[in-house]
Amino acid sequence: MTKYLIIPLLACILTFSGCYSFKDVSIPPEVKTIRVTYIENKARYVNPQLSPQLTDRLRQKVISQTGRTQIQGDNADYDISGYISDYSLSTTGISNKQAASNRLNVSVHIVFKNRLDEKKNFEADITRNFDFNASLSLQQAETQLNDAIIKNLSDEIFNRIFSNW
Repeated sequence: MTKYLIIPLLACILTFSGCYSFKDVSIPPEVKTIRVTYIENKARYVNPQLSPQLTDRLRQKVISQTGRTQIQGDNADYDISGYISDYSLSTTGISNKQAASNRLNVSVHIVFKNRLDEKKNFEADITRNFDFNASLSLQQAETQLNDAIIKNLSDEIFNRIFSNW
């Protein structure tokens, strides 16, 4: 009997363990405005598409999932800023004395300011790794991984700020 309960439970855990988007958004009702500033790229290697796309995706996510007004002024109730701190490659797999797989490491340093409750201010580093076949050039891998990079980082940043976990 227990076997019949464990198998569906394991299937659910495996299915949802890779998800990073949560719907449990927690924002006090007195928060009316949010500002998301441009996320600069301060990494040694600069992917010119990453900063504008990540900033845009995060702004869209904040607007669509919080129901709050996004403003550009310095007087927003929540102020989200940050920068890309790392964008680097490493070899993760070797086969026949050659690189078989590589890893793109992307880190974003986030600064969250809550102007209504300064005790809730924080800074955090969010890092995601993206593996790809070593036969691809960095530019080919970036093209292939771009959507996943933007989605995963924006989801992770959003959840770190707005979810209760």
